[in-house]
Amino acid sequence: MAREDAPRDSYHLVGISFFILGLGTLLPWNFFITAIPYFQARLAGASNSTTRILSTNHTGPEDAFNFNNWVTLLSQLPLLLFTLLNSFLYQCVPETVRILGSLLAILLLFALTAALVKVDMSPGLFFSITMASVCFINSFSAVLQGSLFGQLGTMPSTYSTLFLSGQGLAGIFAALAMLLSMASGVDAQTSALGYFITPCVGILMSIMCYLSLPHLKFARYYLANKPSQAQAQELETKAELLQSDENGIPNSPQKVALTLDLDLEKEPESEPDEPQKPGKPSVFVVFQKIWLTALCLVLVFTVTLSVFPAITAMVTSSTSPGKWSQFFNPICCFLLFNIMDWLGRSLTSYFLWPDEDSRLLPLLVCLRFLFVPLFMLCHVPQRSRLPTLFPQDAYFITFMLLFAISNGYLVSLTMCLAPRQVLPHEREVAGALMTFFLALGLSCGASLSFLFKALL
Repeated sequence: MAREDAPRDSYHLVGISFFILGLGTLLPWNFFITAIPYFQARLAGASNSTTRILSTNHTGPEDAFNFNNWVTLLSQLPLLLFTLLNSFLYQCVPETVRILGSLLAILLLFALTAALVKVDMSPGLFFSITMASVCFINSFSAVLQGSLFGQLGTMPSTYSTLFLSGQGLAGIFAALAMLLSMASGVDAQTSALGYFITPCVGILMSIMCYLSLPHLKFARYYLANKPSQAQAQELETKAELLQSDENGIPNSPQKVALTLDLDLEKEPESEPDEPQKPGKPSVFVVFQKIWLTALCLVLVFTVTLSVFPAITAMVTSSTSPGKWSQFFNPICCFLLFNIMDWLGRSLTSYFLWPDEDSRLLPLLVCLRFLFVPLFMLCHVPQRSRLPTLFPQDAYFITFMLLFAISNGYLVSLTMCLAPRQVLPHEREVAGALMTFFLALGLSCGASLSFLFKALL
């Protein structure tokens, strides 16, 4: 809850601004992977005059450069790198420079991606430029995301929830933009150009929202560069989070990232009779307590990124060529995954099962490895080794439903359980460790996707 003397968020403008900022942080990744068929068609040598953002060829475009795999790997490695470097970077570069600089860089790089739609070039050169853009865009996105989370730490928890809700809808937004682009009926170049201009507009809106924050009294009150006030507000936010917990469980997964120890920030002289505060928590000791939960998080993302989108984007409809076969992958792969993943993450707001002491969690996580062969045995035309055992569309849709909802639920569950396995003053270290292992799982999955695709 906000302080009694805090101004009101008039017309919820600050909340809307952070929602749009959350949307903007994950738009680049989602717009790149959703447009995989467009990139594959360009890399296969199709001319701009015949390339559609999603190929109508029933067998799908050939992935000559392993674009699926490289775009995933070069999107996740920057996240892992900047997770390791964030402490050094955030101390050396001012917050405003990090946020505005990252947003402007992402905007310019996405404008380049949109401009390339109209430029004829060799597939090899196009691949090199696109991969460089992917790497730089995701590097700036990692810096942007970490910086905005730092700002949210000084605000009421509602704004963290709004920010994360915006992030959760980025994938759905990208899939819907793809479907609208395909259904527009315009020529191929205009369709692709409109698709890539959409995230540019989203990033531009994010810049405007960030620039508007200093002009809003509510935002100025919480984000003012006054250490004492910022610390007081951060302490209050943490108190609100902890008061809303039941049995030590934050009542929403978004709150876990902000749930830290209040005892470390109490004034020691205010309670002279209390025992001394605990010392600085040991990273090794905290890791010993949460290693199994952290391993589960790594394995969940390893499975997910090893097949999505590298394998799942190659699955096509087994029906006759037509409208359904054209819209099959955007709907049944990208849109369905993002909706069910968001639903799975939301379930932990209502219950947490299994708990941190149960050995059922590792079993459920390991069972997700079954999705790897299941997707590899679906209707993927470009295969030379494995047979197709699940040709019907219903199989793929069923697998994707279970795959996506289990990903969202288990990711959110592990992030919720980790703080419960450590002492209160160790929760901040536990959160930092879980963030590192999240990035590690994404990178491991992206690396494994090369092997699984080669086995097809």
